[in-house]
Amino acid sequence: MFTFEEPLVLLLILPIIAGGLYLIKKGAKRTLILSRIIVLSLLVVALASPFSIVSEVTSDDTPQIVIISDETNSMELFKEGVGDKVYESLTANTPTTLVRLSGDSSSLGDAVEQYSSGDNQIVLVTDGNNNFGKDLEEALQFAEEVGTTVYSVEPELENNDISVQILGDKTVVIGNENQFDVLVSQAGNEEIRYSFEVYAGDILVRSGTFTQQTRTRTIRVPYTFKKLGAQELSVTLTPLTSDKDGINNEFYKAIYVVPKPKIKLMTSDTSAPLGNVLYNLYDVSNTNELTNIDDKKTIVLDNRNIRTLSESDIEVLKEFVADGNGLVVVGGETSFDQGNYLNSSFEDLLPVLSKPTDWKGGRSIVLVLDVSQSTFHHESLSDILGNAIFILEDENLRDAYAGIIAFGSEGIDVSGGLVYLGNQANVLKLEEDISALTPGSTSETSLDQGLLIAQEWLENEAGELDIIIISDGGIEQSYEDSLVVADEIHNGEIQFYYVHVRSSAPSQRDQFGNIYAENLMESVGGIYFPVEKGERANLEFEDLDIPDETEDDEPVMTSFPLIEYNPNHFITRNLEVEGNVTGYNDVTPKAGADRIVVTATGKPLITTWRYGLGRVAAITTDNGKGGQATWSSQMYSGNNSRLISSTMNWAIGNPQVEEGTVVEGDDTWYGSPSTLYITRYDEGVPKLKYKGETLELAVTGKNTYETTIEPKNIGMHDVSGYPIAVNYAIEYRDVGLNEDLPVLIKANGGKTYSENEALALLLTDAKANSLKSVQQPVSRKLYFLIAALLLFLTEIAVRRIREIRAANRERTE
Repeated sequence: MFTFEEPLVLLLILPIIAGGLYLIKKGAKRTLILSRIIVLSLLVVALASPFSIVSEVTSDDTPQIVIISDETNSMELFKEGVGDKVYESLTANTPTTLVRLSGDSSSLGDAVEQYSSGDNQIVLVTDGNNNFGKDLEEALQFAEEVGTTVYSVEPELENNDISVQILGDKTVVIGNENQFDVLVSQAGNEEIRYSFEVYAGDILVRSGTFTQQTRTRTIRVPYTFKKLGAQELSVTLTPLTSDKDGINNEFYKAIYVVPKPKIKLMTSDTSAPLGNVLYNLYDVSNTNELTNIDDKKTIVLDNRNIRTLSESDIEVLKEFVADGNGLVVVGGETSFDQGNYLNSSFEDLLPVLSKPTDWKGGRSIVLVLDVSQSTFHHESLSDILGNAIFILEDENLRDAYAGIIAFGSEGIDVSGGLVYLGNQANVLKLEEDISALTPGSTSETSLDQGLLIAQEWLENEAGELDIIIISDGGIEQSYEDSLVVADEIHNGEIQFYYVHVRSSAPSQRDQFGNIYAENLMESVGGIYFPVEKGERANLEFEDLDIPDETEDDEPVMTSFPLIEYNPNHFITRNLEVEGNVTGYNDVTPKAGADRIVVTATGKPLITTWRYGLGRVAAITTDNGKGGQATWSSQMYSGNNSRLISSTMNWAIGNPQVEEGTVVEGDDTWYGSPSTLYITRYDEGVPKLKYKGETLELAVTGKNTYETTIEPKNIGMHDVSGYPIAVNYAIEYRDVGLNEDLPVLIKANGGKTYSENEALALLLTDAKANSLKSVQQPVSRKLYFLIAALLLFLTEIAVRRIREIRAANRERTE
């Protein structure tokens, strides 16, 4: 296939043809004119500069290398001079540049992006903790896209260090119990001991002494603030074992306590458990009319039949939610499917349809993807990744959990475990991670290593469990080991699929011509699914075996255990839900809704979504008291009651009262500025003061402003009554090696080394990775010139031969 540099030149062929036809019409020799037309046309084609794109493999025995040596303060825990040693080792043999990073923050992502030029390779000598500027994962993806391979060298840890933080909401409601997490981290994995004290202002909230053997430990601290305005939460940690630096053993958290948010509860029974929870936590007004709602954060509809809502009421609710407020709809015997919501205009607001759900959830799948070198050499990688993305987009998996594992010489956790597919953002992130996968630097295909990770992920999971291997089938090296692991997994009743992208890889078959992938599936009772390049595997996932509550030959279930279907959602985060319900409204989640809590049979109990700027939650069981029978009393008792308050807090969003001047801003780190965001609900321009000086405000929108402060000392700071906490420099927050860095490096085509491995192997690998397939344009005009010349000479030769023969005949006559 040819492409032309000057395609317009081809238009000259038209007058050549027209002129030739004119001469033929006037009596010129037809054969001669046709020959000249072809010759001239070939010359015009050559003049248009035809070319084709050819892939060429280029190599470089002296690749350009940039060493980025992280010498920020956190690196004081590690052996010094590693970057210099690697530089000295490389610079004698290949062009090498040394870049040093220093200071109280690590901008690894910025450095990677800055020095990725496409014709070089980068070596990061670092602990991998990127805490400022460009996200490191995005920077590594950028480097791969432009053609720069990034490696990392892990220096040896010589000193242990302990750091402490407090995690939790900054804006809290007065009188409500809040849960904060004290996160203690250590640089190493040794056994450490420490004591700690947590204070709310001058009040000791919690203290104790712990022994810790893991990298991190979370200590839960519940506390209820009883005064409005700026408050302080702090923790002091006293190490009883080795600790390099004490600067990160104290942490402050600013708390801003606001009045109880105003909500409207529309119910016929305020004494029900639902009402008890709401009246204890919020400023509740109870009426049956949708009036006086301008100052309300959320409206709660408890067991309302559609007849109690007029069309004007529904329009009011839609406008209320779309403007940024919340709506919580609670079920019961006259609500949802039993309240005629189906196909009503009110149902437009809700994250569910009021009809029985055809549940497809309860499934966990692990995609095990072959990214070995053979997939690159035999051009099957794009089909392997394409089939993985195609499977993720299967509508029947919308309520499943999925994880991605890649394997080459080793297994790589790509997704960070199982991820919920009901969230479209999760699906897009998985697809991005899959698309970014590249082959490793070795030729090994260790399927068994990928299966070992899948086994670990699924060993404690329940429900339908599937492992889907997508590979070119070249698993000869690891077949026996893979068979052993697969047999162990299969004993756990996990379904196997093998999508075999057929290619020219010789290691797909044994000496007798048997296909390894097919034999593997026969051994474990899995499904072998061969596809050709360009094809996609239409795997059919069987319907789940869900208990049927109405079959006559089965006992009717009277109690349904509660299951956290999305444990990472705001509502269920840090909750341990236990208990049962005895009834529910049978509904179907809409596309785009988040299923948060379900019954063991998959029926939704709490479902959420966004409507306009607001939030809507459907609690599809009753208020804990019910009518003739109570469905959900256990949901409103003990720890489970936090499900209701968490759902309300999610629907409320920002609990601050929308009046006067509202200030919001995050706490910050020493040496880093803090940005404050101001909204003015009254007339006039707001005024904020910091250390006695009036701050200059920048207008960012209608009644919205921004300003920045630069605190000079650690501790609590006051901005017109709004608190900002300043803690130790961010460089001291993350201590030790970032365990995610090797995975990120591997996922983007690089490799991680120890110091000794880098000195011995890095240059060899850099040379191997300098092999690149380059698309080069190759001119093809010479072929057309030769064709034109040969045709012209042939035509002259034929004509000359005819003339000689004619002359000879005349002489003989």
